[in-house]
Amino acid sequence: MIISSENCNAEVRKLRTQLASTQRQLKVTGDKYLLALTAIKNSAAHHKKMLTDALNMQEQLRHLSRRILLAQEEERKQISRELHDEVTQVLTGIKIRLATLTQETSVTSSTIKKKIAGAQKMVGESVDIVHRFARELRPTLLDDLGLIPALHAYMKTLTQRTGLKIRFTAFAGIEKLNNLKRTTLYRVAQSALNNVAQHSMAGGASVTITKVTGKIIMEIKDDGIAFDAERALRAVRPRRLGLLSMRERVEMVGGVFSVVSVPSKGTTIIVHIPFADTGK
Repeated sequence: MIISSENCNAEVRKLRTQLASTQRQLKVTGDKYLLALTAIKNSAAHHKKMLTDALNMQEQLRHLSRRILLAQEEERKQISRELHDEVTQVLTGIKIRLATLTQETSVTSSTIKKKIAGAQKMVGESVDIVHRFARELRPTLLDDLGLIPALHAYMKTLTQRTGLKIRFTAFAGIEKLNNLKRTTLYRVAQSALNNVAQHSMAGGASVTITKVTGKIIMEIKDDGIAFDAERALRAVRPRRLGLLSMRERVEMVGGVFSVVSVPSKGTTIIVHIPFADTGK
């Protein structure tokens, strides 16, 4: 079969046209691929920046939260001192004045004397309430004598008020911790025991503070009803703000906070706080 040059040229032109069309399609496909690749890179960079910004914001929030906790503690200390030094003095002065009035009055009316006695009793009760509020805000024992006496006093008051039986054992060297760490342990124990008394329906609880190499361990156990601790700590709108506050306080001093709650076995709060082991 003989192929003419015209037919051959036509076939070549046809192939060239197809090749040009294919090249255009490849270019379009290549351009789309490059655009998609660029978009993916930009998206990855954007997501990385968003993640970095989120982590920075989270750290800023943690820093702010810790500053707020420290400021609250200082404010509590100031209010506690004012309650002790000013309000208590005023109430005590009123009580003394009522007692003097009873002695000096020439009125023999038993009704008036009973009213004065009733007022004296109310003032005395007010003094006790102010003392309790002051201790709960910031116990002077914590600053003056240390963590162990402050916890003993708090547990005694809590038992008298609620009937909750509490066993307490502690490592004496705990007082070597700095003030911030001792305050952290006190606040965690206070908050945890208050939760036990209010919510767990427990009959008893125990607080144990021990030392192992390089750290202090505090465990607070109760025999009350259990709850989903992990869910409570992860909740977006937590109902147990005390748990989050406890965890934040412990992490603020470089410690580790955990909660184990098991049905029929109660709840255990565990706190690990760094302790410089002097070898003594």
